[in-house]
Amino acid sequence: MSTSSDDTILLGAVAYDPRVVTIWEGIRDHFQQEGASMDFILFSNYERQVDALMRGHIDIAWNTPLAHVRVQRRTEGRSRSLGMRDSDRDFRARVVVRRDAGISTLTDLHGRTLAVGSRDSTQARILPLYFLEQAGVDLARVKLLPFDTDVGRHGDTGTSELAVLQALREGVADAGTVGDLVWVTEQAAGRIDTALIDTLWATPPFDHCMFDALPTIDEGKVARFQKALFAMNWENPAHRRLLELEGLKQWMPPREAGYASLRAALDRQGLW
Repeated sequence: MSTSSDDTILLGAVAYDPRVVTIWEGIRDHFQQEGASMDFILFSNYERQVDALMRGHIDIAWNTPLAHVRVQRRTEGRSRSLGMRDSDRDFRARVVVRRDAGISTLTDLHGRTLAVGSRDSTQARILPLYFLEQAGVDLARVKLLPFDTDVGRHGDTGTSELAVLQALREGVADAGTVGDLVWVTEQAAGRIDTALIDTLWATPPFDHCMFDALPTIDEGKVARFQKALFAMNWENPAHRRLLELEGLKQWMPPREAGYASLRAALDRQGLW
């Protein structure tokens, strides 16, 4: 059980970017206004955060999909899923290619160089490779060019995906795997030349981050947490600023169906 000696909800999050402090300080203030005492602890990586949750040092962890399914596995499926972003639902990854590489089908990747993100990035490596295999690509015939940056942060920083795009721009790779969010963001910022690089294929949808708790969490804390979380409203300017920073418009109830492919991928790749 949590070591908290009062009614304060102690939440863990990973400090993958300086704005994380701003986000959680703002959310903490919102929770106070909703009558829910909350504080947060920042971790440098998800492995440390998951260990803290399992030891009861925090009540709730804001987890990546990889951390989420690992918590479920360590609790034999008894952990509590408390909420997610609307943007966490039906997330996709992309296989992007150089237009001059002559790649028009997935099997054209055979014999080519495919840049991939960090080994613990769900959207830039684990699931794209799994879905490519499911679609008939023989990965033994593809030369993988991995970019293992910020390992432990599960692809949150996006640095490995930016390295993938840079490899394509420089012609070091013929194709690459990136999450839809990075692709759309970089394109909107004018940093992708679509005359040079284009999308070949998008993966089936999968779900992303989740708030996790142990099955022993106090039910009062669950009720207060969810009430305050779901009270955040896009139409409220103060809330909107925080929601925009965290990349969502609405907090949603949890759902589990969108993690089945990740569990299958971890089984296949031996990454549990």
